[in-house]
Amino acid sequence: MPKPAAHPLRDSVRDARNLPGTYRFLAADGEIVYVGKSKQIRTRLLSYFRARPQEKGYRVVNEAGSIAWEYEPSEFAALLRELELIKRFRPRLNVQHKRDGRYSFLKLTGGAVPKLAVVNAVSDDRAAYYGPFRGGRRVMEAVRELNDVLGLRDCALTTPMRFSDQPDLFAFERTPGCHRAELKLCLGPCAALTTQAEYRKRVDLLRAFLNGDADEPLAWLNARMLAAAERWDFEYAAAVRERIRRMEGLRDEFARLREALDTLSFLYRVPCARGLDHRVYLIRRGTVRAVVSAPDSQAEQRRLSRLAEEHFGPPEPNSALVSKHQVDEILLIARWFRMNPRELEATVAPERVDAVPLSA
Repeated sequence: MPKPAAHPLRDSVRDARNLPGTYRFLAADGEIVYVGKSKQIRTRLLSYFRARPQEKGYRVVNEAGSIAWEYEPSEFAALLRELELIKRFRPRLNVQHKRDGRYSFLKLTGGAVPKLAVVNAVSDDRAAYYGPFRGGRRVMEAVRELNDVLGLRDCALTTPMRFSDQPDLFAFERTPGCHRAELKLCLGPCAALTTQAEYRKRVDLLRAFLNGDADEPLAWLNARMLAAAERWDFEYAAAVRERIRRMEGLRDEFARLREALDTLSFLYRVPCARGLDHRVYLIRRGTVRAVVSAPDSQAEQRRLSRLAEEHFGPPEPNSALVSKHQVDEILLIARWFRMNPRELEATVAPERVDAVPLSA
């Protein structure tokens, strides 16, 4: 029985070498349909031609008209380059980016009446995003408690708003749009029940709580719990205690996140393949701030020390606030060191540049 004909693209990867790098599958019209990385390019590309019809690799190969690849000095460099290419070209056969499980983010919208909500992705808008967190439902419950305690809106962004000190040229129906204002769980900006200054003060308190600089929301709930216990309303006291527990969980989650981001601040020396100069990555709070050749002399080490001072010296807010362009890189770098814990032995604290080994 004759063997099935080899895929016409298979011969195109014969000259690929088993070095770290990235590869791209391109459609006949030049569209990049898939981007990947590997520490052994040739072996990885050949594996696509052994994929079965139900596997994704089979579809990738059959939608491609050509394959291109480029080598990188290390697997870590290839990982960063893959992320860059995916974000630039948004290949349709790539997942948005390989997320390590499901993550949630807290989104504080902009505008005159900000709203705090839980979302699954960070967008390029004027909102402030905090995260990432695991466990969307648990975070949602804590955010609902936080909104109730601070009296912040949770209605649709299209809901008309009017403050009590806002000039009223026409008759305005001051009826809350939902029951939260009547239950004193919302300041009622939709019904002119609060001033803009009062609402902004609560939003500022929210930001301070999320940054670990204020505990007033928890203090208010504790006062309610104690008052309920004093009047022997133990059922209500127990309910408030449960609300406190959820908000403490959110506060502790933020503290762990800030600590995790701070631990991802170091110089990371990475050996390179093919006789290339080894590299040093300056990583601060989970993002690469600079990449340079590893020092091979005391003079080069002093230059690296000055660069480290430039990137690590200026203070940065110790918060869980992130932007869209940071999220995927933070997750990628965190996952790299979690999957390769021994690589942490190649890192040094920013103030210990002298501990970076000189290249031979």
